[in-house]
Amino acid sequence: MSDKEFIKIKNVSKNFEDVVAVDNINVDIARGEFFSLLGPSGCGKTTLLRILAGFEYPSSGSVFIDNLDVTDITPNLRPTNMVFQNYAIFPHINVKRNIEFGLRKEKLSKDELNERVQNALKMVQLEGYEDRFSNQLSGGQRQRIALARALVKQPKVLLLDEPLGALDKKLREEMKIWIKELQKKLKITTVYVTHDQSEALTMSDRIAVMDKGKISQIGTSTDIYERPKNKFVADFIGISNFLPLKIISSQNSHLKVSFNNKEFIIPDMNYNSDTLTAVLRPEHIIINPEINNNLLTFEGVVEIISYQGSLIRYIINSNNIKFISEFANLPKSKQFKSDEKIQFGFDLNNLVVF
Repeated sequence: MSDKEFIKIKNVSKNFEDVVAVDNINVDIARGEFFSLLGPSGCGKTTLLRILAGFEYPSSGSVFIDNLDVTDITPNLRPTNMVFQNYAIFPHINVKRNIEFGLRKEKLSKDELNERVQNALKMVQLEGYEDRFSNQLSGGQRQRIALARALVKQPKVLLLDEPLGALDKKLREEMKIWIKELQKKLKITTVYVTHDQSEALTMSDRIAVMDKGKISQIGTSTDIYERPKNKFVADFIGISNFLPLKIISSQNSHLKVSFNNKEFIIPDMNYNSDTLTAVLRPEHIIINPEINNNLLTFEGVVEIISYQGSLIRYIINSNNIKFISEFANLPKSKQFKSDEKIQFGFDLNNLVVF
């Protein structure tokens, strides 16, 4: 297997009695890649991570790590280490003993043990915290200690199960960048489980979006957000406007369709339906656009204004169809008022059609 198949998940399924938690998953993860499993609760992402860690055994299929079949190998003998959502730091022992806990069976000398602990603390920027207990640490510090305990074993693969879930929003934003920078510095293959789209989009080299035990799409953040393969992915990742399109006619590899009393042309991708759904992201809607023949325009009324600091979100009503539009809150940018009549439009090239 090549570096592009450093982790190979092959035809893996997991059943809990009559419930199919993971359904015939096939994924290759590259050496040094930051790979995220993203999806709603109950989609199978944590079960798949636990199969990688060895805490669950697949009902069928195989798992390979660095050319080694680890499917039936116990967690302590796998080249992986896992950081849990609640960190699992022992409260009755100090930071040093927490970090060295996993090393005690390796028969290291006292000097080597201390050196490994100090190196791990340095990695997570918590030198000098050896004698503290968990109740003397902030949430972010406890998370970094949990990371240090995983990294001190020098695993080939780092597994992270929603490690930011217990942190407040500001600290989560800081830790997203910090974890990504650490992973990039160490060049360690990382598999990250989250239900938070922002975490996955910010941190990942690639993302697997999961739904009902299956993978709906694998791709980069740009692929997943700008080119979703189905309505579930488009709806789960960010905010979307869904536009029902009615097919009027087909000619020369193009379709004439109608929406909101307007007719326009889209490429014919051999759709198997008389009605289609188009996805339009809020940032692609322009309010009161200058004259532009490339834009499809409508009239509407601003119903709701949602001020969110760095951006402003507008809910627009056009013939009882609701549109969501978002703008960066820039200096001197025009802001619209509730009940204001407006024109708005979008470039047809920004539509993704299913």
